[in-house]
Amino acid sequence: MLPLDFILFLQIIIFLFITPGTPRIVIISYSMNYGVQKCIWTALGDVTANFIQATLVIFVLGTFLSDNPNFLKITKWIGVVYLLYLAYDIYQSVPKNINSKITTSKSFFSFFKDGFLVAGTSPKAWLFFPLIFPQFIDFNANYIVQFFILISTYIVLDFLSLIVYAL
Repeated sequence: MLPLDFILFLQIIIFLFITPGTPRIVIISYSMNYGVQKCIWTALGDVTANFIQATLVIFVLGTFLSDNPNFLKITKWIGVVYLLYLAYDIYQSVPKNINSKITTSKSFFSFFKDGFLVAGTSPKAWLFFPLIFPQFIDFNANYIVQFFILISTYIVLDFLSLIVYAL
């Protein structure tokens, strides 16, 4: 991986992070309803799902997804159903008064789970990791080190961008 490739990778992921997607919408919604501190758990769930996706794509599923495109379609439809469930859940929730000191209780695991599931079923992530992410790894060199450099950069910047959206 050349330094120019890394700079191009940074440009692509920064563009990916500033464009609104389902994880950012969930973060904004949760920030308004539960506060920024609770969104940290949602962001941690998001980056955990992204780490697992990248690991599976690079080390396990790369050839499987290219040989079985229906699996990717099914996963995307599961994501659509889950997003509809989240939309219904938000629709059913009662907006709270901004000046109200009453907070709705929700467990940290629930925030983590929501972030994990939204990111894990996000079409943006399922397009990025199998199609774009491997382009920056030279599999003839030490690809494990390259993977950890790229995924660490991705996770840190994704987490920071989610927190910025929450703020």
